[in-house]
Amino acid sequence: MMIDALLGILLCQLIGEVISRGLRLPVPGPVVGMLLLFAILRWRGGPPPQLSTTAHGLLAHLPLLFVPAGVGVIVHIPLLIREGLPLFAAIIVSTIITLLVTGLTVHWLYRRK
Repeated sequence: MMIDALLGILLCQLIGEVISRGLRLPVPGPVVGMLLLFAILRWRGGPPPQLSTTAHGLLAHLPLLFVPAGVGVIVHIPLLIREGLPLFAAIIVSTIITLLVTGLTVHWLYRRK
């Protein structure tokens, strides 16, 4: 059933949240929960058919999850106009730094091999 699969996904997220907060990890709870779900699926040899069906159903409706973010952007257009330049600069600089760090890491790993 789809409810069982959703319950399993949400349970992994809840356990991840408890672990993350309980151990005061610098990683968000949903990320810990996703790693937990991944470990469980690897241990069991892959996802059961009902989880695959549920995942495909969620992915088919994924664009609906972007509607609230889009509404938030529209609501805050005056703020974006006022703070647009610093925001744009932060996005560009952080993207460049991320690309550099990723490239250097891949280069370092490739040389190690």
